[in-house]
Amino acid sequence: MKKYSILILLIFAGLQGCFNYPIDEDGLLITEREECYVSNFELLNTDHQTVRTKNPVIDTLAQTIDVEVRWGTNLAKLWPQFTLVTDAKLDPKITGWTDFSDLNSPKQWTVISGNRKVKKVYTVNISVQQLNP
Repeated sequence: MKKYSILILLIFAGLQGCFNYPIDEDGLLITEREECYVSNFELLNTDHQTVRTKNPVIDTLAQTIDVEVRWGTNLAKLWPQFTLVTDAKLDPKITGWTDFSDLNSPKQWTVISGNRKVKKVYTVNISVQQLNP
């Protein structure tokens, strides 16, 4: 059994050398895809629950994402989640909580296409739900 495992590993290692897929600085495959857009957006609080009151409005032409959050949301500690077109990536990477508390200075992220040639800057605009009197 051990001999077969070693043989399989050697075959796999040999096949790996036959394919020279380009990779970027993040270790991700560079593909031929030129598409570059956000298809969905989510905002989570520290309990990993959504803070959105309704679906985000994503304008792929204007490259904006408009999101309304519940009244009382701690805007200083939210976790944005982007769903991107296949093979695209986001810059800067999201590695922790993001502070959205300055509503006059929207946050921006760049979506980079699979071929790494197309870059589009998306602006995330946050608004807070108004309470009805």
